Amino acid sequence: MTSLIIFIITIVLMIGFIIFKPNFSIKGFKIQTFWIITLLGAISMIIFRQVNLNTLGNNLVGGKMNPIKILILFISLSMLSISLDEQNFFNYLSYKALEKSKGSQYKIFFTIYILVSLLTIFTSNDIVILTFTPFICLFSKKAKINPIPYLIVEFVNANTYSMLLSIGNPTNIYLSSGFNISFLTYLSKMWLPTLLSGISTLLVILILFRKDLKKPLENIDLEPTKLKNKPLVIINLTILGLTTIFLVISNYINLEMWLICLTSLIILTLFLVIFSIKEHNKKYILNTYGRLPYDLIPFIISMFILVLALKENGIIQNISNILDKMSMNNISEGFAYGITSTLFDNIINNIPMSVLFTSVLEGKSELALFSTIAGSNIGAYLTPVGALAGIMWMSILKSHDIKYTFIDFMKYGLILVPVSLTATIIGLLIVF
Repeated sequence: MTSLIIFIITIVLMIGFIIFKPNFSIKGFKIQTFWIITLLGAISMIIFRQVNLNTLGNNLVGGKMNPIKILILFISLSMLSISLDEQNFFNYLSYKALEKSKGSQYKIFFTIYILVSLLTIFTSNDIVILTFTPFICLFSKKAKINPIPYLIVEFVNANTYSMLLSIGNPTNIYLSSGFNISFLTYLSKMWLPTLLSGISTLLVILILFRKDLKKPLENIDLEPTKLKNKPLVIINLTILGLTTIFLVISNYINLEMWLICLTSLIILTLFLVIFSIKEHNKKYILNTYGRLPYDLIPFIISMFILVLALKENGIIQNISNILDKMSMNNISEGFAYGITSTLFDNIINNIPMSVLFTSVLEGKSELALFSTIAGSNIGAYLTPVGALAGIMWMSILKSHDIKYTFIDFMKYGLILVPVSLTATIIGLLIVF
């Protein structure tokens, strides 16, 4: 029971700090609290001898669920997206798209839907959310329209279309890499479920906000956005494109995905250094590296230790047994793992849930695995606790004086999540 008590206390404190005290500052340097809490929990597991140190060492560097390789993969991909954002690429596309969509709220709505979907697929759902949210707040205020339909379609889409590729979300990366699912195998299983989920949520959002979207649109006077360094953007996009191609064929050239992404990070870093020297501007390299999600390193490793302790003490097996009893056939199995992972997202956050379920899923079917992956993405829009992006999203809305409470988030989440999850599981059942 000691491991379970430590785990529960850690998670409760983590969620509490995420909601009420997400960060603190030391001499102007902002530190996130969520990873500190999980790190203390992991240290407690070690102090109370709830995890074997030899087992821990072997799993950290050589186990099937190797968190080091997964972190390298995710941080490398984040680098490619952050670098583009540093050059105003996402804002530039947003401005160009909205410039061609004047005159109708429906035009702008569908423009945001398509743009967010495409960028999420090839970059990062978190980066897209953090970039587009301030932009939507700004143009909604200038156009004097209700920002909520646009904000919801942005947030829901970013967390729906992130299911399509194995690199779309850190949870996808962790779960698919842990079970050696290749890039193409993943895509072959998830394209239909993602499409069905995306269409179903779009229809629901259109129904919910049809009155708002019918209202006339005033002229929007947005300031033109330009790319900071066009050649660097072209190089960045080329590296991103080549990375995606190599990830697609990684299984055929017998090259691990984390190595491909690390190589891309190194090449992009060299170009950033070159441009920094050439233009006497250190910001290219400093700003990009300064925004990398370093907090995830201690967070994921700490969660890995916490889950390993639960596994060694038999807790994981108990969860696995319960899910086995719920999985009488393909239909019940798909919904059991999809619903359970969605709920666990909103109890312990989606990244800890993914780390936990890598152990729960050992020996289970691919349907169970992909249903869990679906839940890890869709659960993000049930409550703000479902994903770290949800907390950051709410914070951005507050800074722009947009009233959107925890209850508002849940109100729409309780409508959209069942529809989205049902559509996704149906898609998986068709594929399997």
